[in-house]
Amino acid sequence: MVLLRDLSIFWAMFHVYFLFIMLFRSRFTPRKTVLAAGIGMGILMGLNVAALVIYGMEVLAKAFLFTCSIPSFIFFYVMSADKKFRFLLTFCLADTICLWIMAVTNLLDYYFGGEQYILLLISRLIAYPLVEYLIWRYLRKPYLELQNAVKKGWGIFAGMTMLYYLLLVVAVQFPTNIIERPEDMFLCILILILMLFNYATIFSALYRQLLLYRKQQAERVWQEQKNTLEAQLSSQQQIRKMKHDMKGYVATLSGLLAAEKIKEAQEYLKGVEIEAATLLGQFCANPYLNAVLVHYFQKLQELEADCRMDIQVGEEELPYMELCQIMSNGLENAYDALKELEAGNREVSVQMKYRRDYLLIRIRNRCKDNLHVEKGTMPVTEKEGHDHGFGLMTVQEAAERLDGEMFCYTENGNFVLDVMLSCHSFQKSLA
Repeated sequence: MVLLRDLSIFWAMFHVYFLFIMLFRSRFTPRKTVLAAGIGMGILMGLNVAALVIYGMEVLAKAFLFTCSIPSFIFFYVMSADKKFRFLLTFCLADTICLWIMAVTNLLDYYFGGEQYILLLISRLIAYPLVEYLIWRYLRKPYLELQNAVKKGWGIFAGMTMLYYLLLVVAVQFPTNIIERPEDMFLCILILILMLFNYATIFSALYRQLLLYRKQQAERVWQEQKNTLEAQLSSQQQIRKMKHDMKGYVATLSGLLAAEKIKEAQEYLKGVEIEAATLLGQFCANPYLNAVLVHYFQKLQELEADCRMDIQVGEEELPYMELCQIMSNGLENAYDALKELEAGNREVSVQMKYRRDYLLIRIRNRCKDNLHVEKGTMPVTEKEGHDHGFGLMTVQEAAERLDGEMFCYTENGNFVLDVMLSCHSFQKSLA
């Protein structure tokens, strides 16, 4: 029967790792994260099995802070993209969920299982996968969204969580296991109940902030659509102006040629071609997408940036709303990055082309030398600002709506944004 108890404990330790992986933001790619977590969990489990054999479960249960919690904390701290209160809250959340399940299943086994540990093992085999499914289904996505959206307030939430974490540890394990202290059972149950209310309060506050963030994001999307339409209108007005001025261009060019000023005529024609490319917007046939490209091309020219456009799409129907969101946010991020660089070092290139059943978009711009982003991760910043950080998240959400993926990374002094969109999703979005 003791074997059943030991198996249930190691099952719980395994799921501490699993719970945390679902909730934290890693510095590395998903593959590297899972691999590192597997190796770390294997080492930790091996050390705990050795400690169990040498010292016994009673000693191991009291020393789990040093044999499990603290090593896990250090391991995930190194891997985490968050280093402050976001990380502390996430770690305490995963650990306290695990401890809460352990405490509840211990009580169930004590009162209904006769301490035979059969009910203990069965209840944990069911409880952990069930809780993880609920977290994956309902909590994971909004919680990760919150980590990106909410900039303040994490300290007080982490403090509240840490307090209940320590209370639960002390109540359950010290000076002896709660099962051996029936007189303290009411206190333990009270802490377990209060912890539920504590988390309900925390997530209620975070949910309100999430709703505010989504409202701000919706306003941003609306503003982007407005700017796209205004850019298109401006482009059309410029086209009409150039058509009106065409007679003047032709007359000037004819005059230069008549005077046999060939070099001057060539230079004048080159200037007209540049102006036509800008005003007429000959980047692509889609009017909405083209308006965005023309708008940012002009902004980047005002910044004296070297801007290269390679847009290989035709007159086919495209999900212009998502593509405009991707392009406008990607180019806005590039524009902001180039503003911080010295003149002469401002370069950006934009590519859009088909490859098999995918539409590939790449925006590459020069960036600060100290910026490092590993492929498969999202840049993490503590910079404050109403709209800061929305851009790449909007790109990611737009890509996901088209069954696509977004990747960003740094390479040779450049920040690269890659978006891969499934062409099969275009018809679905246009239907």
